[in-house]
Amino acid sequence: MKKTFFYLAFAALTGCTNVQESGNSFKSTVINEDGSVTFFYKNDNAKEVFADIQFAGRNLMVKDSVSGLWTVTLGPAVPDMYPYCFIVDGVSIMNPDCDGYFPNEGFKNSLLEIPAKNASLPHDIKNVPHGKIVYVSYFSKTLNAINHAVVYLPPSYNENSDKKYPVFYLISGTTDTEEVYYKVGRANYIADNMIADKKAEEMIIVMPYGNPYKLLPEVPEVAGIPQTNFGKDLFSLDLINDLMPYIETNFQTINDSGHRAIGGFSRGGNQGLSNGLRNLDKFSYLCSYSSFTSTDIPEVYDKAEETNKKINLFWLGVGTDDFLYGNACDYMEFLDNKGIRSVKEYTSDKYGHTWMNAKFFLAHTMELLFRPEKSAEAMQNAKPAMPATGNEPQFTPGVMARLFPKPIISPEYFDDGIVFRFKAEKAQKVFLVTETSKIPMQEDTAGVWSVKLSENFSKPFTYYFEFDSTPVADAQNMYLAPEKGFKPSVANHPKNRYSYFSADGVKFGKIFYNLNDSTAKYFPDGVTEENDLPVVQLLSGKNDTFESWFKCGFADIVASKLLKEGKIKPCILVSGNYKGNSVAVVSAEKFKTWAERQNELEKVLLEKCN
Repeated sequence: MKKTFFYLAFAALTGCTNVQESGNSFKSTVINEDGSVTFFYKNDNAKEVFADIQFAGRNLMVKDSVSGLWTVTLGPAVPDMYPYCFIVDGVSIMNPDCDGYFPNEGFKNSLLEIPAKNASLPHDIKNVPHGKIVYVSYFSKTLNAINHAVVYLPPSYNENSDKKYPVFYLISGTTDTEEVYYKVGRANYIADNMIADKKAEEMIIVMPYGNPYKLLPEVPEVAGIPQTNFGKDLFSLDLINDLMPYIETNFQTINDSGHRAIGGFSRGGNQGLSNGLRNLDKFSYLCSYSSFTSTDIPEVYDKAEETNKKINLFWLGVGTDDFLYGNACDYMEFLDNKGIRSVKEYTSDKYGHTWMNAKFFLAHTMELLFRPEKSAEAMQNAKPAMPATGNEPQFTPGVMARLFPKPIISPEYFDDGIVFRFKAEKAQKVFLVTETSKIPMQEDTAGVWSVKLSENFSKPFTYYFEFDSTPVADAQNMYLAPEKGFKPSVANHPKNRYSYFSADGVKFGKIFYNLNDSTAKYFPDGVTEENDLPVVQLLSGKNDTFESWFKCGFADIVASKLLKEGKIKPCILVSGNYKGNSVAVVSAEKFKTWAERQNELEKVLLEKCN
């Protein structure tokens, strides 16, 4: 495979770097020689601004009287990737001059990367063969709805159709989307580097969405079992009964417990351990990063000898400064008392419950996955849990309420429209700004502004809020437009997106992301090579990225719908730096709205792919 060093080319995907990003006359972040970072932010209307970053906390920024820029220098910090945001008059916003962002159901952060000067980090983008990222959609009988996952395929995946690979199901934490272990945890680059150095086995990594309840109009219970009963909740049932069969049908997998691993960070670690321990006939490698799980799993803890024989690796990692440290230690001690062997690792320098820890733990466990001899050695050398001091932090309902307050619902979809809500207690005026209009919002007594949009919602569209002339994405909407610089949110009414797919015969295609050349390709179900299929090229708009046609325009859904209805024949859709031949080109630049772009795409497909 061709090797390309493309660190700067990936800046837009990975974070803010010391390069010009937005066309402004200043750099929004400057990494200084001593490892400190100077932040710059332009906002002439703001009255008070803070910079909030994990290595320094929340710090007041000062407005320079000459340049008009808000600025602060923080650190120094050790090289790593750090989420951060600006707090503008009480409202958290992403850096509008930074391309890298943290996908999340709730908070919206930008990403800052501080590179190591004289060494490399596990997540660095290096001059090695790189695998591919695949976005998949599948019908879940458990949910009676469409669910999503991101899949990493190792560099050699397409070289031999007979070769099969082990699978690691890797789950993100509370409020994270299926993109986080890729865009923040950099699981793909960690795997690329370790496979190239022969420190890890080639594997497929499946990154599910850990909160499928969010996809449904109402939050159901399964036979009275609540969402928090991991192992029997909707996520667990979907994982075992829907996602795993989909992966094993559509990818080259080895389907036995010796070649399946499961784990995750925070809630994802809980979900991973619960499902792994309940299904030891399916998984023999179990990993928990900054988490713990139920101590009430029948036929597991009370049969230590039998359980130990089924597990190749039981690995637990947590930071001593993590708010879950006490709970994780209690679980480690519980396992020791039951006679269940486990590897335990602790950190104290990665700011607690953070993705710095998640990446660190992932790299350590990947050295052991699907390597029975190495994992057996690690298990044999495992040490008992650290003695409790009685001062360990514990995860209490109060901590839960502080970290995860009850969210405002926005957007909320109704048959006759969409309601948008935004909390800004200090704001004087707030508007909903869509692709075609700017609508004033009304404030209630709690400082929540709202408005109902009853027209022009039959197609996807981007929008944002403007409070006192400052634009901000909808913090409660996990769908962000992956644009350069400022990123608006994406609204797409559920009945518009998947209503034409029934439970029988759903055939979604896959979107292959080739990060080497910033290209995304949609292939119909069952197709992985272009062969002689017609190719339609999708050109980006001014601020779009190669992701935009699929994240905002849902081009894959348009093609899958027409294909299912028998109106077109199989075809390929390509966005980004595509140099091959195509039967047609659709340019986003020619149209103002994503609805118009979708209509043009459908028209072209009907003309050129019939």
